[in-house]
Amino acid sequence: MATATDFVYDFTQGSKDMKDLLGGKGANLAEMTRLGLPVPPGFTITTEACRAYLANGKEPAELRVQVTAALRHLEDAVDRRLGDRHDPLLVSVRSGAKFSMPGMMETVLNIGLNDASVVGLAEAAGSERFAWDSYRRLVQMFGKTVMGVDGDRFAETLDKAKAAKGVTSDVDLDVDDLRVLVDTYKQILRDETGRDFPQHPREQLDLAIRAVFDSWNTDRARLYRRRERIPHDLGTAVNICTMVFGNLGETSGTGVAFTRDPATGTPGAYGDYLSNAQGEDVVAGIRNTLSLDDLRDLQPEAHTELMQVMRRLETHYRDLCDIEFTIERGKLWMLQTRVGKRTAAAAFRIASQLVDEHLITEDEALERVTGAQLAQLMFPQFDVAADRRLLVKGMAASPGAAVGRAVFDSATAVEWAARGEQVLLIRKETNPDDLEGMIAATGILTSRGGKTSHAAVVARGMGKTCVCGAEELDVDVAAKICRTADLVIRQGDLLSIDGSTGEIFLGEVPVVPSPVVTYLENGLDAALGDADEDTAALISAVDRLLAHADDVRRLRVRANADTAEDAERARHLGAEGIGLTRTEHMFLGDRRVLIERVILSEGPERQEALDALLPLQREDFLHLLEAMDGLPVTIRLLDPPLHEFLPNYTELSVRVAVAHAEGRHEAKDLSLLAAVERLHESNPMLGLRGVRLGLVVPGLFGLQVRAITEAAVERVKAGGNPLVEIMVPLVGSVMELHLVADETDGIVHEISRREGVNLHIPIGTMIELPRAALTAHRIAEVAEFFSFGTNDLTQTTWGFSRDDVEAEFFAAYLEKGVFTVSPFETLDAAGVGRLVEIAATEGRATRPDLKLGVCGEHGGDPESVHFFHRAGLDYVSCSPFRVPVARLEAGRAAIASAGVISDTR
Repeated sequence: MATATDFVYDFTQGSKDMKDLLGGKGANLAEMTRLGLPVPPGFTITTEACRAYLANGKEPAELRVQVTAALRHLEDAVDRRLGDRHDPLLVSVRSGAKFSMPGMMETVLNIGLNDASVVGLAEAAGSERFAWDSYRRLVQMFGKTVMGVDGDRFAETLDKAKAAKGVTSDVDLDVDDLRVLVDTYKQILRDETGRDFPQHPREQLDLAIRAVFDSWNTDRARLYRRRERIPHDLGTAVNICTMVFGNLGETSGTGVAFTRDPATGTPGAYGDYLSNAQGEDVVAGIRNTLSLDDLRDLQPEAHTELMQVMRRLETHYRDLCDIEFTIERGKLWMLQTRVGKRTAAAAFRIASQLVDEHLITEDEALERVTGAQLAQLMFPQFDVAADRRLLVKGMAASPGAAVGRAVFDSATAVEWAARGEQVLLIRKETNPDDLEGMIAATGILTSRGGKTSHAAVVARGMGKTCVCGAEELDVDVAAKICRTADLVIRQGDLLSIDGSTGEIFLGEVPVVPSPVVTYLENGLDAALGDADEDTAALISAVDRLLAHADDVRRLRVRANADTAEDAERARHLGAEGIGLTRTEHMFLGDRRVLIERVILSEGPERQEALDALLPLQREDFLHLLEAMDGLPVTIRLLDPPLHEFLPNYTELSVRVAVAHAEGRHEAKDLSLLAAVERLHESNPMLGLRGVRLGLVVPGLFGLQVRAITEAAVERVKAGGNPLVEIMVPLVGSVMELHLVADETDGIVHEISRREGVNLHIPIGTMIELPRAALTAHRIAEVAEFFSFGTNDLTQTTWGFSRDDVEAEFFAAYLEKGVFTVSPFETLDAAGVGRLVEIAATEGRATRPDLKLGVCGEHGGDPESVHFFHRAGLDYVSCSPFRVPVARLEAGRAAIASAGVISDTR
């Protein structure tokens, strides 16, 4: 038996549970060997050997000795010698990391062929053409993979040979053509590298092993790992496997198969096959493939055995299996199996099917699907078969497909939408004043900003398609145009944007609506009404797994909603309350002048503005409480950076200067400018906002508390059951909360006594400052609940300006490995998460019944939901569109905490 210090394991020594050491491919080859399936003999060099090589720049001293021992054992098992002149043993050298990285690392086939052994192979196989075809493949792959020659040099030479022969397929080249190709390939190697193709078989093997190790750190492999969030320090295993040949004539071939359709989840074997070919031919697409049904007609016995093996593997792995196989003169050989990658739709269907077939439990079915996959199913998508002209590409900020006419300001978007036009709102960047236009638009496109910019956050909250940071677009709002390097887009021109890819297309691209959203918003019966068989199966699978997630989850799921319409939609999507109502959006438009007066005025003028706002605010809250009757509604008191509710300082300064130059004296503007100058801030996000504004501006928070309380009273009198909660933003000191709570309690008590209605309105706070988290034991003396505002908590913990850093240096941080993902997308568990854990633990030490939630964007992020479950929070709150995602992931988190869910990348 192999020991823990061995760098080499025979296929007979491993199992599927050894992926850390043997990589996915090696572990599964060992598992198939253990099952008695027809696997060519071989051995695996471990990931430990790769890590040692990468760390030291050379192989461990023991590795060469261990490879020699394993190779001799292999030679004895097959009674052939590597590269022998008579019936030579040939091997393949393939990469195989723990997590599948298809096409990212290297493979070399036919190691052991040289000028002498090619003759022996021809004699043993009875086919000179086969032997020389195998030799030219080795020189080509070895030259590209091991010696670093541009692969196009070989491909162009092959194309010229076919053209000279007057044929289009490799198989139409005869043995003389292939001999010439081998010589030409060797000359290319000599010209490009100054070295001859190595003739010693062991030198070929050693160089190929080293090339696979090196391929772990190629640019494409590192980029793939960053995208898939695979750690860079795992290394790859190397699999040395006896060659079996699919290019030995018409009774030979190679193929790739799946135990179910990986695109749709439809039951039944699915795959591609090529006669007289080697494995890379299928992937390269050099010839049109045949189906598995065609294989049944060509080789019924091999097909029958393949179907039996596939069924056995799916039963053994209890999941969709992806299989590579070769048939050598009628004999089936299995070269690889793994749990197959699949589309989002296939994931849900297959998980449900396997439950019905009693291969997995419903808990395990939740392991097989993710919130990210559900999100993919919810967004409309462009028809990929349609003609499309790509204009530019930006950042995929909010998924979906949107088509509309370009407009460049909010008012035009509202006006055109009102007359029935589909519009895309194009801005350099958006701000709260653009909200009406964003609501009216089918999609939003900005030339600046990132995934946590205003445009992105608001768009995701509304379920709107959004592309941000399209820097190749020069947006000129005044001229109502945007330019690319060679094109001008004018207001009214038709565009299509893909929020899942960041692509922007000229003209209209047809979209395919999502039936999953129809189901989520209208119920199962409505969605199944006109659905075809595949769609009905998908919707039923989603319904089943979401229902099970709801049954097993501990975390409740609320929504962030600012309007009654948002609240109603969230409730349809399964929200169990509102975790965050932002009240600042309620003061835009016609009300902005009133809030300006509240902030800038004093005495009677301020009170008049407050009195005018009270019935408007009360009406806002009344509609919200009606929509969410019987469910908790957490309303955050006003929390804007101050500059958002003041006149623009630059515009006001220009206006005053122009009036002065023209000899006019605008007393009102001069007074206003003086007030704005007095309140001007260098960093508004850390200035007079949140609780600070409420304490400094008399009556502001009192207005909102009064409106909330009166709305709740009205609902009670109408027979409703309002469960409203008041949340104080940006608290850093318990004294701040004491002051607001005292004022709030007084107003609630006054109105309750006056109206004869007994109300209890809990008062809590957002934890969005590190000091709040670190003094949570004090703040919990007053707060009845904490809601973690993880957007600002991330910003203040990292010292980031959220609106700037993504565009400025996040790409470099991701490239250099500082981040694996933006901390504004997925919670930084080690830093920000630590503050959440401290606040949760110490807050509950003071107040054991303290309710804990999160209302930042992280509340709908799948990975973050798992963290919040582990941290003991009671609920997450997210945008309405992400509620189903959070429900699913909360269920998965509950199962994961019981030790069921594993990493299935």
